[in-house]
Amino acid sequence: MIFGGGQVTCPVDDPTPLPGSELSLQAMPSDYIARAEPHLYLLTAGKLAQWGAGAGCDGPISKIARDISVRVNADPLVTLIDFKAGFEDSARGVITGLDWLIVVVDPTQASLALASDVRNMVEGVQSGQLPATSHLEDPELVALANRLFQEARVRGVSFLLSRIPDEKTEAFVKDKLATHGIEPIGAIYEDSSIAEAWLTGSPLPFPPTRSGFDRIIRELEEVARDSGAKN
Repeated sequence: MIFGGGQVTCPVDDPTPLPGSELSLQAMPSDYIARAEPHLYLLTAGKLAQWGAGAGCDGPISKIARDISVRVNADPLVTLIDFKAGFEDSARGVITGLDWLIVVVDPTQASLALASDVRNMVEGVQSGQLPATSHLEDPELVALANRLFQEARVRGVSFLLSRIPDEKTEAFVKDKLATHGIEPIGAIYEDSSIAEAWLTGSPLPFPPTRSGFDRIIRELEEVARDSGAKN
């Protein structure tokens, strides 16, 4: 519905900015917006189902995530974009359109390695590192890809521990992250109420999970104020 007027390409193959990516919630049909409470909205991006299973990669979704800007009336909103697990989407240059990254770290070796990789990628962009462009034959696309990285507004990255079973595991994960100079902003422990809320679509109960979330949210609100986020 939103981008039905044209093709959405992968930012790796075509870094051209996506037309029509500035969205006004008032102009969208209410069937495509979920609203939980005042000023809290949920939008979902996906691929067209009629093309069949396996049609296309997630590159177009990455471009939407990179370029999307959501407004209510004329006011920009804080837009929180949830990527699938892994490094692939972030490595497509999506972070050039973000103000801040939040990396969710599970208690696994793969997740610990990913945290370090993302931190290094953000630091590389901030230091002026340019993207891979040898696969692009058009010099104008090469120049555009380089400019998007040079003008990236990403200010930093925060790390959040998730699915932590106990204090021993939390201490172990924190120690491993500390060797890479990473200090998480908080930890979410394994809690059956989270799975139940995810299944039933109900709000999280307050004790004990919600209190931990509230502390993390305060940290993220501080990040948003410091970064001067526009989206």
